[in-house]
Amino acid sequence: MRLTLFKNTVLLFLFLGISCGSTNKPDNEPFKAEDNDSIVQDLYKKEDSTETKPILTGADQTEKYLPLLNGKRAGIVANQTSVLNVLQRKVINENTMGSETVSHHIVDYLHNYKNIEVKKVFAPEHGFRGTADAGEVVKDGLDTKTGLPIVSLYGNNKKPTAEQLKDLDVVVFDIQDVGARFYTYISSLHYVMEACAENNILLIILDRPNPNGHYIDGPILEPEHKSFIGMHPIPVVHGMTIGEYAQMINGEGWLANKTQCKLTVIPIKNYKRKMPYSLPIKPSPNLPNDAAINLYPSLCFFEGTNISVGRGTELQFQIYGSPFLPATDFSFTPKPNEGAKYPKHENKLCNGYDLSEAKRLNSINLSYLISAYNNSENKSDFFNSNGFFTKLAGTKKLQQQIEAGLSEAQIKATWKSGLDNFYVEREKYLLYN
Repeated sequence: MRLTLFKNTVLLFLFLGISCGSTNKPDNEPFKAEDNDSIVQDLYKKEDSTETKPILTGADQTEKYLPLLNGKRAGIVANQTSVLNVLQRKVINENTMGSETVSHHIVDYLHNYKNIEVKKVFAPEHGFRGTADAGEVVKDGLDTKTGLPIVSLYGNNKKPTAEQLKDLDVVVFDIQDVGARFYTYISSLHYVMEACAENNILLIILDRPNPNGHYIDGPILEPEHKSFIGMHPIPVVHGMTIGEYAQMINGEGWLANKTQCKLTVIPIKNYKRKMPYSLPIKPSPNLPNDAAINLYPSLCFFEGTNISVGRGTELQFQIYGSPFLPATDFSFTPKPNEGAKYPKHENKLCNGYDLSEAKRLNSINLSYLISAYNNSENKSDFFNSNGFFTKLAGTKKLQQQIEAGLSEAQIKATWKSGLDNFYVEREKYLLYN
């Protein structure tokens, strides 16, 4: 399977190199979106008839959604991951004085497309360019490249208002998710769907692969622990793409007053949920690579404890440790960096473990959490007093089980009934095998 992914990736870039040719433009030349429409069709023609077909995201398949936007006033929910990989251009790299190939951003593409009037951009947690810390307030502003207004969907304004939507006919949602309940992009999706439903606006989702779509695991969120880091009764790892998830939000009646959002999903082409998928752009500042994304559902529980997950290092969500653990053969010292202005245990030596070379996980690994608790020098201060661990877990039971000394197998046995029910519930919303 990994060989297949490698072949897919190589072929995609070979196709791009052949297709783009004279359509690659320096950044200082005006870009006409129509110039590149033929690239997508060329890529389809060059697809191999065997297993080497490249994955095409919803955004890559322009012929499927441009007709829906023709003559419309559009808002776009986007961040740094919202790119069209099949449309690329040469830009000047000021650091090397050479050129490099970059993908077109969906906002730039649609803003330059005739007969589509892009009115504004809605930005989720981490902001439009994806550089804000987790939990940092993201402010409204203007995009310096297009001049479009940016409306923050993080902070006090998590849901677009009627005033913010009044000049729109359609909203496009194109954000890369990582398939974990506490990753807030699906919460932003919920509020965008709810606002569109209340204002009778079509929502178009350009679907993208879920890098953790190959498994389902974790406790089901209990309603009394609903928050922005967990809004729905689902397990920690849900195994759905964001397009499938949107269909489940609609179908299960999770929007306020059980309203229904007018929804169109542009599905991914040539995608199977169990295939490894490497993200071309990091989805947030502290998920820099495949290892971090794969470990994230297991290590994020530490955010509700006194254990660091490597924020303030270059191995975010690939290591863990704290000053309260016994010395090991690995240690690190968190320092402020992009995405972590004030990291936990800043400038303090943390004893811990390096998981950056660990085998790819196919389930949540609780052994890290259980071991850290059992070896902590002060167990009474291990879990945060503000209840954040419970919000992450979606239940009080996980903390209680760890404190009671239950094993990983014993804890996971209590998840089985909820997971079995979820498998049945999600089945009718799936778009991919």
